[in-house]
Amino acid sequence: MHDRIRKGDIDKGFSDADVVIESDYSLPHQEHVFMEPEAGLAYIDDEGRITVTCAGQWTHTDQEQIAHALNLPIDKVRVVYAAIGGAFGGREDLSVQITLALATLKTGKPIKMVWSRHESMIGHGKRHPATVHAKWGATREGKLVAAEMKFIANAGAYLYTSNKVLGNTTIVCTGPYSIPNVKVDTIGVYTNNVPSAAFRGFGAPQGIFVAEMQINKIAAALGIDPVEIRMRNALRPGNTLDVGTEPIDRITAKEVIEAAAKEAGWQIKPGTSWQKPEIKNSLEKQKKWGIGFAAGFKNIGFSFGYQENSWARIELIGESKIEKAILYQAGADVGQGAHTAMMQIAAEALGIPLRRMEIRASDTANSGNSGSASASRLTFMAGNAIIGAAKIALENWQKEDRPAIGEYTYLAPKTTPFDEETGHSLPNFCYAYAAQAVEVEVDPLTGKVQILKVTSGNDVGKAINPKMILGQIEGAIVQAQGYALIEDFRVKDGLVLTDSLSNYLIPTIMDIPDKINPVILELADPNGPYGAVGVGELPFLPLAPAIIAAIYDATGVWINRIPATPEFVYSEINKAKIN
Repeated sequence: MHDRIRKGDIDKGFSDADVVIESDYSLPHQEHVFMEPEAGLAYIDDEGRITVTCAGQWTHTDQEQIAHALNLPIDKVRVVYAAIGGAFGGREDLSVQITLALATLKTGKPIKMVWSRHESMIGHGKRHPATVHAKWGATREGKLVAAEMKFIANAGAYLYTSNKVLGNTTIVCTGPYSIPNVKVDTIGVYTNNVPSAAFRGFGAPQGIFVAEMQINKIAAALGIDPVEIRMRNALRPGNTLDVGTEPIDRITAKEVIEAAAKEAGWQIKPGTSWQKPEIKNSLEKQKKWGIGFAAGFKNIGFSFGYQENSWARIELIGESKIEKAILYQAGADVGQGAHTAMMQIAAEALGIPLRRMEIRASDTANSGNSGSASASRLTFMAGNAIIGAAKIALENWQKEDRPAIGEYTYLAPKTTPFDEETGHSLPNFCYAYAAQAVEVEVDPLTGKVQILKVTSGNDVGKAINPKMILGQIEGAIVQAQGYALIEDFRVKDGLVLTDSLSNYLIPTIMDIPDKINPVILELADPNGPYGAVGVGELPFLPLAPAIIAAIYDATGVWINRIPATPEFVYSEINKAKIN
């Protein structure tokens, strides 16, 4: 696949630039490492349906694919999800489902299957690796005037979701900034490697990494503070995205950057520019302290012309008062707490205490299609469907229907796909914004990078459950730290070499940041349920480039490849000394 953006006049943009930064970047695979490996149980239920109980992200597409593969009517297949701890996109593609259903179809018996960790690591898709060439130009005042990007992404042996993932990369690869002249080519190629697939951020981490590296390098070249240059270029109402249209919802890039910067210690005085915190002395003499900053944004929902939708049903039980409300919703809970948020939204919409709510979740036998637990969409989409169902149920309650039932399908605002030649489109109905500051200590003698503090600003629209949002922020930061510094997934001649947790390392309690400081901004989205937008992927996006910027601040060396393992950081520091 090949996505293109052509905006403005790229040659004129570079001719207007006083500084041009041209760089090549290498981005890695990443393994999901969810706690529960692929597992499931299949049996024939009381109505004669082949029933598959497993972990996944979209019950109804699993049902469709199982029925298609086994040539069965769709009503002869039932899919039920357990609420489990973690998916991160790694359960969007099928694993055990069809095999389990086939075995039960042939034997008539219950069948259980659990993959080993080794099988899991060689058997499901990874984050897309990519090589990227970037060329950006700016005026001496720090105004971005041109951005040219070429991504070549390794899709592996099968398509999976590469065309969708890389569509997101295309949209966000120049960051949350207004740039008049843009040329982007995003190319996905087949290889004989493990397939690449959805992973938290869905193409945005790759695009944001390169964008933030480029703007940080421009700031350094011009001697402009990294927050100051972002404030001069941040998207504002009335600006168009690279695809030539304004966002449908609201633009909060400036507010998020400002909030994160202030919380991290940046200062601004009237008539002056932003200034980063003073350099701190390390307790150990040879270690170098540094601070880095990055921002990012991401779409909510699938979009690109797809009519986003979600279904919900509510039953109100009681006579003179609502004694119990039952919510039916097929959305998956994969560790993010979706079912809790759904019940909170339903209770709020119905005006009853949460203790009177029950949920019948993630079962194709009793729910319509609610869509996927991906693209940071579920709270937004399911929440709107639930509010709609609650309104109808209350209207029927007033008519003295007992039980009173409300059923509703929410349709999001319409979007359009890329124009094949220019990328011109209205690709998404909602975006959310993030910014992070990272403090590190770098030991030049070993290349070891220790993260001291992460300040994470996040535009959540409305915090339906603040504690769960904190969990999402902390989890995303640790997972992004692994992507940036530790997780070195290796493939050779199509074979996975890092096929266990003894040779593919992830952050442990000894590696994680000493302190995470979340900054939650409730900047309501007019289309979101009570103003909420998605937050599950957002805090992942800016961390890797913020870490690399902090390493540069500490050492004066840019790292253009991740993961920035101690060996690689050490070699780059010493290479810079020789040069």
